[in-house]
Amino acid sequence: MKHKSVPSTSSIGLKRLQMGIIGLSIGVWLSSCTTNSKIETAPNPTNKKVILTTFTVLADMTQNVAGDKAIVESITKPGAEIHGYQATPSDLARGQKANLILENGLNLERWADRFYNSLPKVPHVTLSEGFQPIDIAEDTYKGKPNPHAWMSPQNAVIYVENIRKSLGKLDPANAATYDRNAKAYSEQIKAIDLKLKTAIAAIPPDRRYIVSCEGAFAYIARDYGLKEVYLWAVNAEQQATPKQVEKTIDTVKKNRIPTVFCESTVNPRTQLQVAKESGAKFGGVFYVDSLSPADGPASTYLKLLEYNVSTLIEGLQSK
Repeated sequence: MKHKSVPSTSSIGLKRLQMGIIGLSIGVWLSSCTTNSKIETAPNPTNKKVILTTFTVLADMTQNVAGDKAIVESITKPGAEIHGYQATPSDLARGQKANLILENGLNLERWADRFYNSLPKVPHVTLSEGFQPIDIAEDTYKGKPNPHAWMSPQNAVIYVENIRKSLGKLDPANAATYDRNAKAYSEQIKAIDLKLKTAIAAIPPDRRYIVSCEGAFAYIARDYGLKEVYLWAVNAEQQATPKQVEKTIDTVKKNRIPTVFCESTVNPRTQLQVAKESGAKFGGVFYVDSLSPADGPASTYLKLLEYNVSTLIEGLQSK
């Protein structure tokens, strides 16, 4: 018979001390989580509703509708890549405290089902409902919906309306505030929509291309008369095949596209190769799956749209 060894008192004490330090570290980390400087992360003595979103763009949209009537947090941090994200124990801990979780849907959060199964009492709402999705045209994800619907300001207004309805249902006492905030915020998004329409209308039709690493601009291309070119359909790949690279280079050369771009959450190495071999200029990055940190150029959704519009137009106007 084998006898189990009994840990010494000092060993037990050391382990308790280590666990205490780990617990304290996790607590500090959780208290510091935020999507940007506007998001509340303090304790909740006023019993405000706690809204958790799957990524930072949705958190900022939701915060603009909620105002100071609810606490809004993002599961992912600024700069994080959402497609291949894996939820952590600390995410689960925050989920257990949430009154509602808001997601994008359209197969963006492929990790979410397991997350929701661990939170059976917390409802979740899909914000991309209410419009016809565009299917991905090629590669591994052919036939599946393109998840990047929020990238079009016209779709963003639908997101805001879905947020307004969700918050009003969850918290009827503050529904009037949510209604007012959603209306004002939608007007700001519509102003950017008009700016984008006007700017693209001034670009010659044969130059209206948007070339990126990820195929995240199908909705913008549809709504504003652009032609989309990309290395891969979804960022989950993040490594272009030789065939994809060759195809992109040939398209850029054939159509004399002046500028190519990538996304902030992707290494632009391959797109830099495309620019070099096609004779195009590399115009910088777009913000798509994540906001920038608070001191960056896309720290809110409205700033993200403005930055992307300015970056695109500047690139299309290049000589």
